[in-house]
Amino acid sequence: MLTARGLFQEIIDSDEAYQLFCSIAAGGEHQGGWENGRIAALVPESLRDLAPKIARHGADEDKHGRIFEALLRRRGLPQVDVPPETDYTAVLERKGIGLPHSTLRADTPLTERDIVTYLAHSRVTEQRASDQMDMLTTHFGDHPEVGKAIRMICHDEANHLAYCHEELLRLAAAGHGRTIHTLLRETALAEITVYRDVSLAVMARMGRILRWSGPKSAALAAGIHAMHRYERLVGWRRMVTLRMPERRDALGGKAPAEPEFAR
Repeated sequence: MLTARGLFQEIIDSDEAYQLFCSIAAGGEHQGGWENGRIAALVPESLRDLAPKIARHGADEDKHGRIFEALLRRRGLPQVDVPPETDYTAVLERKGIGLPHSTLRADTPLTERDIVTYLAHSRVTEQRASDQMDMLTTHFGDHPEVGKAIRMICHDEANHLAYCHEELLRLAAAGHGRTIHTLLRETALAEITVYRDVSLAVMARMGRILRWSGPKSAALAAGIHAMHRYERLVGWRRMVTLRMPERRDALGGKAPAEPEFAR
């Protein structure tokens, strides 16, 4: 029987598959760190109170990238180039989801609408990340090699998601409610298709590395398509609802001083 636990265990047990998985994850986290850093630098004056939180978000993402790099070093594995079709963050940007990199590379201050767009994008993608890390923590939180890393990242993703909920609710109360509702729905529907396409690409690569049989690969692809259909029908609603989180001001203040995960 195919299970998430069994599939991830196969990846952990194979140096080549593990190398690709950690390289994809590290690249995506560092990209997220750069994006948040640029947004923090370009926040408009009317929302300057958000800048430290956005910077903290970016610092966390960079830390996650270093964690995945450290996991590779522990096995003596170098990073590998990430196939473009497996790069979730880059595919989202190419599809026009979130703020374009051309805007972030400029020195022009962002608008309030840009910040709403950023937070709506983050609300959706952080839900995805939080769900994935919750799943990995359930199955591998006590794993001797990756457990500590997974628990650390899972904690941060929960903070990021709480931050998105709280700040979007605050902006909705300030008059941006209709824009937020529209952007969340558009972003969620676009993201679930990107997630399907990237998942299929990653599983195809893993299948070749792990020499999966044709029926196994077909079953996994069918599962990914089934999940996409479910999310297109009703699952997307979970990614757009807003509720005040239990963790308030989750990204307030500077990132806590803590040693790097590994050298």
